[in-house]
Amino acid sequence: MKRVLKPTSRRNFLKEMLLGGTACAVLPSYVLGLHGETSPNSKLAIAFVGIGGRGGHNLNGLCGEKVVALCDVDEARSADQRKRFEKVPFYQDYRVMLDKHEKEIDAVAVSTPDHTHAIILKNAMQRGKHVFSEKPLAHSIHEVRALDRLARESKVVTQAGNQGRSYDSIRVFREWLEDGVIGQVKEAHLMCNSSYSFISRLGELKEKHEVPKTLDWDLWLGGAAYRDYHPLYVPGVWRFWRDFGSGVLGDWICHIADPLFYALALDYPSTITAHPVDYDPKKYAQVFPVSSEIEFEFKVGGREKPLKVTWYEGKCRPPRPAGFEDPDKKFPGIGPEFFEMGGHIIGDKGDILYGSHGATGVKVLDEEKMKSLSQEPTRIPKSPGYHQEWINACKGEGTAESPFSYCGKLTEVGLLGCIAMLFPGEKLEWDGRLAKFTNNEKANEYLNPPARKGWEV
Repeated sequence: MKRVLKPTSRRNFLKEMLLGGTACAVLPSYVLGLHGETSPNSKLAIAFVGIGGRGGHNLNGLCGEKVVALCDVDEARSADQRKRFEKVPFYQDYRVMLDKHEKEIDAVAVSTPDHTHAIILKNAMQRGKHVFSEKPLAHSIHEVRALDRLARESKVVTQAGNQGRSYDSIRVFREWLEDGVIGQVKEAHLMCNSSYSFISRLGELKEKHEVPKTLDWDLWLGGAAYRDYHPLYVPGVWRFWRDFGSGVLGDWICHIADPLFYALALDYPSTITAHPVDYDPKKYAQVFPVSSEIEFEFKVGGREKPLKVTWYEGKCRPPRPAGFEDPDKKFPGIGPEFFEMGGHIIGDKGDILYGSHGATGVKVLDEEKMKSLSQEPTRIPKSPGYHQEWINACKGEGTAESPFSYCGKLTEVGLLGCIAMLFPGEKLEWDGRLAKFTNNEKANEYLNPPARKGWEV
């Protein structure tokens, strides 16, 4: 039974009861929040899977509701949060937690490594639970599509953790584009100067290490093929490995491409061409290159030519806009971070720069034009914050603005780029509706990697 109540029906009922002089009458259970329904004024009962790292951040953002249970495969990494919520039941296996507390839980927040998102989210949604997931949403195209389909079928509220989607700055950026401040967008350059590459450390995998007593290594692996424990895998550094993460691209695309997707309502890319630097995919397939440049083409309604969006990571950099070629020259209001992490959007009437999350620090390069623009959204309603959005939506009030149907597409862009790195210089043609490459069958083999028995999505 869904624990969502439409606020209008509840308010109207109470209003009628009060106006009719029957406020002391016995109210039906759905108004009181009994029998599993959650009224807008009651607290959402949430179980948390993964409570170290980003999990701790999400727990902080959601703990104003009712914390029902905590789960983490690593007792050491989760120690601080377990001590903080010492009266809350703790589990290492999320399946045991869900089985034991299913009737108590309204929603589940998942903040585990990428490769285990999908199976946990699937199990929660199949039980009718609302779900919050860290980004990127999943670890394969197959998983993304399966989660989106299940979210629609189960009619639960979903939200992904690309927090910039709730910022005022992303709304300002969209309003500027809608108002034609830089005219029609001709091209976009998205950049992140981080590098998640263990090419130089692959030899260390020959070392033997004991599994920490506080870590359930088999549970941490989830559906990934079994291999011996190594500290180069966990914690945190799992993003450097294809079996567990999706590199810089997967980690940051949901932040840096988000404003462009939101403002232009972009869909799936039609082509992807990767240019990894000093990278042999046959030798280094399990890890990511030190630097990459990846070109995406998006078909945009009403335009003859596709929109070209180029991603740069590591030491790769886009060309600087006219007047900003000198990296040592100081420009008022334009710091070096804009050319390291964020977006450069080029229109036929000007340029916009923005930062990494939610178009932070968004600026038009024309100083006189910039002075005339509002720094606050004037049409698009503000957000109470991405955690609160989800809480409200689970209670039937408003909507979550980064549901799986939205963040899933952002995630796919990152995953497609990761696949393209394995085919350097080759333009891969992508049919987003059919979810397949139309010109490379070998690339299609990476859309649904095999999972260990019992962990299939």
